[in-house]
Amino acid sequence: MVYDPTKLKDYQIAELAEINMPSAGEWAERLGLQKDEIIPYGRVAKLDFMKIIDRLKNRPDGKYINVTAITPTPFGEGKTTTTLGLVEGLGKRGMNAGAAIRQPSGGPTMNVKGTAAGGGNALAIPMTEFSLGLTGDINDIMNAHNLAMVALNARMQHERNYDDAELARRGLRRLDIDPARVEIGWVIDFCAQGLRKIIMGIGGRMDGYMMESRSSIAVSSELMSILAVATDLKDLRERVGKIIVAYDKKGNPVTTSDLEVAGAMTAFMRNAINPTLMSTVEYQPVLVHAGPFANIAIGQSSVIADRIALKMLDYNVTESGFGADIGFEKFWNIKCRLSGLVPNASVITATIRALKMHGGGPKVIAGRPLPQDYTKENLELLERGIVNLLHHISIVKKAGINPVVCVNAFSTDTKEEIAMVRRYAEQAGARFALSEHWLKGGDGALDLADAVIEACNDKVNFSYLYPPDLPLRQKVEIIAREIYGAEGVSWTLEAEAKAMRFESDPAFADFSTMMVKTHLSLTHEPAVKGAPRGWILPVHDILVFAGAGSLCPMAGTISLMPGTGSNPAYRRIDVDTATGKVTGLF
Repeated sequence: MVYDPTKLKDYQIAELAEINMPSAGEWAERLGLQKDEIIPYGRVAKLDFMKIIDRLKNRPDGKYINVTAITPTPFGEGKTTTTLGLVEGLGKRGMNAGAAIRQPSGGPTMNVKGTAAGGGNALAIPMTEFSLGLTGDINDIMNAHNLAMVALNARMQHERNYDDAELARRGLRRLDIDPARVEIGWVIDFCAQGLRKIIMGIGGRMDGYMMESRSSIAVSSELMSILAVATDLKDLRERVGKIIVAYDKKGNPVTTSDLEVAGAMTAFMRNAINPTLMSTVEYQPVLVHAGPFANIAIGQSSVIADRIALKMLDYNVTESGFGADIGFEKFWNIKCRLSGLVPNASVITATIRALKMHGGGPKVIAGRPLPQDYTKENLELLERGIVNLLHHISIVKKAGINPVVCVNAFSTDTKEEIAMVRRYAEQAGARFALSEHWLKGGDGALDLADAVIEACNDKVNFSYLYPPDLPLRQKVEIIAREIYGAEGVSWTLEAEAKAMRFESDPAFADFSTMMVKTHLSLTHEPAVKGAPRGWILPVHDILVFAGAGSLCPMAGTISLMPGTGSNPAYRRIDVDTATGKVTGLF
């Protein structure tokens, strides 16, 4: 059934669609799962990853489609909506299709962005559960992460209070942790700017070790990145034990294994390794697993979710965070390399109004009417902004993958504007589709589905951007030039010294290069739109995520704890006390 999103809010559409949502038993029958492979969890279910993969290991994989986008703008380009709409369109064409998407963080849900469930008739359900914690994976990550911080601070306190003999009597060895080189802080799944910098351990000798600390949003935890790239529970356990929590006074890393806390952390995450099964409003399967930051971490749903989906489905549509310069680049050169999976096609999501902003359109101010440039035809502005789309098409083509440009339709788009985007996209070697999935669901995404089916039938000449054994600085140079469009890279003395040390240490030889950059621009400057040339990418530091196996060159300052705005979403969210239903979400 198609609902009218011009009259119904998303949560109302979700409530209506949820009436006939498949049960765990119905899903098992539809997806060909054994009874013990699906674990009911309220109105959703978890999938037993190891059992499914073991049973289906010899089944050929389905088609693998990545959804990415142009450089994000305040409008929002609708990647998740497009992902779900494409799945619905494939379903209308009789295909056994599903999606793998990330779990939303409670911070954005309760702040300005809102939930990430899609919208209109391209929506993930049950929406309330999706938006408010789902099956507890983020809580598991918070508990595991904060347990590491508890172990670290307690160890520092005990080493301060006891001599070596007393430590030995208690079964401990002195780690001699340097309080100035503690690498982790606490995490919480809200945008709590007041916790960005804190002093902990205030009180007496039994009140912990007094030191500067911080809190970050939960999805920025290295544990979330580990969940996204882990191949199984054994791999997860090994990666958790490699997390560097601090350095000792000689500069040696102190890990969760050194603190003897890695096992307990993994125990918290034992259920989080299994993806959650949800539904589109047209009742196709949606796997939800992992939700890491895309501008500091991998920004993808998990390798595990994709592996399951490709065995169960004929078409698996997986979404990458932000634009192709960040999300797709990491999907291509990190996720695909780690998983060994090769995509058949990639969808680049764009909107006419976002392209106008990239062409120099006026600033959008929340609470004020949109400037007429975005609601009336303006071909000159649009043509200037299409350069951003063309840049993202070129990124996807470098991977040897067939790009499909999807214009996520709005009622203000004109025929001439759509024709212009089509002409430029096709001239650049991409297929083009106008999709009305928000308004019409799968029926509105038939052209998109057809374009994707055609792209998946083409030959793929997939190759990575760089060989894995290339020195770190050369990888960064290639990414900066080939993906961002920079003329080169500048390194601070500290960052270059770190890079040289990592390049000479065999322990880091197989680490992924996880670039850290603003998602709001192809450059390191958030305000710079379009596809600029003649600029240099500055790298000022390199973070180490040893458990996730990644080195993170920092091109700009990225806050790991967003702030809550003056008009957050929680002001409009409530519960109907007569029915218990949540209102006001998204």
